[in-house]
Amino acid sequence: MIAPALLGRRDRYERVMDGWVDNTHEDAFTHTVTLRDDYRAIELLVVALPSPSYEIREARCRSLTGALDAGVVAGVAKLGGAQMVGGLTRRVAELTGNGAGSGLVLAAVVEVARLARQTAKLPRERAERTAGDAWACWQLDTTGWVDLPNSCFTYSEAGRSLFGTRTVETPMQPDLYSPRPGQRRVFARTKRARLERADDRLKLFHSMYDNVHGFELTYEIELATGRIVRAEHITPRLPYMGICSEPQRKIAALLGETADEGLRRRIGDHLGGESGCAQLYDLTADLLKLLT
Repeated sequence: MIAPALLGRRDRYERVMDGWVDNTHEDAFTHTVTLRDDYRAIELLVVALPSPSYEIREARCRSLTGALDAGVVAGVAKLGGAQMVGGLTRRVAELTGNGAGSGLVLAAVVEVARLARQTAKLPRERAERTAGDAWACWQLDTTGWVDLPNSCFTYSEAGRSLFGTRTVETPMQPDLYSPRPGQRRVFARTKRARLERADDRLKLFHSMYDNVHGFELTYEIELATGRIVRAEHITPRLPYMGICSEPQRKIAALLGETADEGLRRRIGDHLGGESGCAQLYDLTADLLKLLT
């Protein structure tokens, strides 16, 4: 029987994230994330260097509503010098402990790390040459972000080979690669995750909209068996429409899967890797985390 602790006796739980990037320093960005659910709301602010180091210079968080343990706040302030790469969540958990609000703060740090991979500080003249040119954007992506090559289908050799064979459209803009001094909200993102009990099913929904992405995922799970009986999504906006579109069909592989403790590992094969979509994987993985 699927019984998420976040639901308790309720039939509905919702979590909303708003995040944005400001170009506040010559060599660094300020990333701000607000995360709120039915129990509390927090704000996290991180000043960090862009790729390749993603090094945190300063971090602080505060409660907007609800309880936030003082130890969690103090732990976040100790993140200076840490890099937003593998091992970050473990480091955050060690510093913040398990006090009130720690789980929401950890989730906010993950969102900041994701925001950090959406903007760069490349020469302006190079950035301006990408305007309206999907191939030029792709080339700049794979040189401007150290972790993008082979991170998903689009940035694999298979994805690269599709340029020139079909129409590829991109919403990428020069400011994402080289923001103007002091520019606010260079990149902005909103995500909404929801769990809802309805009759004999648990409905899962996750949406994400930002400058270059538009995703809405819907899953339905049988409460009694844990079996996924619905797996659908729409993608009205993608970084490279015509290439990013290819791995979206992989969501159908989750039909018939069981939402057990091992599913978060198995979706790596279903949705992630060089043949998959990083955003589809992340959005699904985050929903599964809410079940536990």
